[in-house]
Amino acid sequence: MQILSRLLRASFDTPISPDQPFVAIGDVHGRMDLLTRLLDDCPAGFRRIFVGDYVDRGPQSAEVLHLVHHLAATEDTVCLLGNHERMLLDFLDAPERCGSRWLTFGGLQTLESFGIAVSRPKPDKHELIALAQTLKDALSPTVLAWLRACPLSWQSGNVAVVHAAADPRAPIAHQVADTLLWGHADFRRKHRSDGVWVLHGHTIVDVAKARNGVVSIDTGAYATNRLTAAIVTRGDVEFLTT
Repeated sequence: MQILSRLLRASFDTPISPDQPFVAIGDVHGRMDLLTRLLDDCPAGFRRIFVGDYVDRGPQSAEVLHLVHHLAATEDTVCLLGNHERMLLDFLDAPERCGSRWLTFGGLQTLESFGIAVSRPKPDKHELIALAQTLKDALSPTVLAWLRACPLSWQSGNVAVVHAAADPRAPIAHQVADTLLWGHADFRRKHRSDGVWVLHGHTIVDVAKARNGVVSIDTGAYATNRLTAAIVTRGDVEFLTT
């Protein structure tokens, strides 16, 4: 377990100040092994915020999804929607149009984790429709309804948690879904003027960091074997990396 703590002093000079301490967990991407270890090391009694991307690329998406869904039933866990969950839902809703893209970006591994075999690298539209129905049945109506209801952002004090990014010129409440899920060209390039810190995943960084009003915690679990959580308290962020 690697523990990094750094003081938040930068040109963005507003102190980080959540209403209550919380733990934000980065992009899991089907790494159940890393997630269970990280959860064991997170401080008890802190609210948990998942930044999304539970599925795809890693080998245990089904297990991760069911665990996170179970945790979401408790009052101390919030689960955001990531762009990979958005792609999964788009696949279920329009498999012939969205299926090929999702499979290329890790959907194949998600299907395999549910025991769903794909007969060829590029299924035709009929097979995509059949795969979508099989996955829908495997997810169950309860899990599917929960996924569709996952929020795109969460905020405590002057800390907003999103999956990918926020437009620095717009209030958090006025962000568009594509920005929160996929990113924004000016994010991390321009400082916000409202004093809000933005904590995010989605973009892989070598080392988790907190500076200039941005906290970045996606350390590429599926590829690097490193999953990171940020423990956010008034005036400080501490990172835990498995």
